[in-house]
Amino acid sequence: MEDSVKTYDVVIIGSGPSGLGAAFELAPHGNVLVIEKLRYSSGGLRNDCKQNYTYPVGFTESLWSADEAERAIERVKQYLKPVILKKNDISEYLSRAENIGVKLLNIDQYHVGTDLARGLIDRLVSELTESGVSFRFECEAVAIDEKRKEVIVRESSREDTIRYGTLIIAPGRSGFSFLQRMMDSMSIPYTDNVVDIGIRMECDAENYPIVRDYYDPKFHFPNSVRTFCTNSGYAQVVQEKYDHFCSVNGHAFSAKKGTNNLVNFAMLKTITLTAPVASGHTFATILGQAAMEIGGGKPIKQRVGDFRLGKRSKEQTFDSGLYSFHSTLQCTHGDITLAIPAKIMKDIWKSLKMLDTIVPGVLHPSTVMYYPEIKCYANRPQFISKGFRVCDDIYMVGDGAGTSRGITGAWASGIRAADEITSK
Repeated sequence: MEDSVKTYDVVIIGSGPSGLGAAFELAPHGNVLVIEKLRYSSGGLRNDCKQNYTYPVGFTESLWSADEAERAIERVKQYLKPVILKKNDISEYLSRAENIGVKLLNIDQYHVGTDLARGLIDRLVSELTESGVSFRFECEAVAIDEKRKEVIVRESSREDTIRYGTLIIAPGRSGFSFLQRMMDSMSIPYTDNVVDIGIRMECDAENYPIVRDYYDPKFHFPNSVRTFCTNSGYAQVVQEKYDHFCSVNGHAFSAKKGTNNLVNFAMLKTITLTAPVASGHTFATILGQAAMEIGGGKPIKQRVGDFRLGKRSKEQTFDSGLYSFHSTLQCTHGDITLAIPAKIMKDIWKSLKMLDTIVPGVLHPSTVMYYPEIKCYANRPQFISKGFRVCDDIYMVGDGAGTSRGITGAWASGIRAADEITSK
């Protein structure tokens, strides 16, 4: 009987930036299939699509040298075609930061905007389709048989089998649990001991004027705290659903949308766990679930003015005339200190006071603090090659696999895996 299982030279699980980056490089060398469980290409490109083009932002420094990253960045630019945002004079901010032991990174950036991100994705998918790459959307990978070189997928409640010559697994941050299940099933050793825990700030643009000169300022504070993912112009705080809890995140629309005169950004503390804690992902899930319990199934928000007074925020006064703007995410008014560990909050609050020294006004009483914002990174396999190979003919790339921390770095990790595959 003829074998009816479809075979591809390369199968890529995940259509985020790392998967697309690999697909572009591999398209001229064989038949390539990209599997995506959602209705359209997603990952980091789908949100407000903020891209950083200066090492080390977005790159895992233990896996990338500056020279390697800079060469890869030039290749990424050929596909994403960034228009680097102009920065005005930030010397005063640099000086203030340096004087109190804070580092302000000077990064080349490009911002697409939530409203235009889908257009970018459509262009990339169209170009790949024209070059011969196949896509299967709303098709979820559920199991991998590495001995038979097969992927079991579920599509419209029906299971199917796909055979591969080489497999690239690129599920991104949202696929953290999936990646762990696959590694456990294939006995691939990995580390899972790093997680970012923090809050998202939302304030009037007048109280964070640095964004007029630098779109997404990257501040690094002592005690492993940093700012992350600043949004301005027409900016909103949003809720994201993970496997067992909800986290907050920030979006911004393109300049075409105009402005709502708000800014939001994350303050994250990187936690590196040691024995006896086994899993950073489990730790993050416990914290996220605790926040959901206290917030009645939703994230919690609190005004800085209430936080300073040691009292919870209340619905009836949260958007009253005392404050200059309405918060953009409808969630639970409360006290974030009931949910966030005290040691983490202490380091974040100390960093916020330093930030308020550099950019006076950010700790205005009206500023909102949302919790939780949790990022699971470094679900990192034990790689056995420079190209992120984990076992025979299987590669793992992108944020979910700990090879990157952002769109540009993820795309670059897809390129590196593809380079090794084509060289063979």
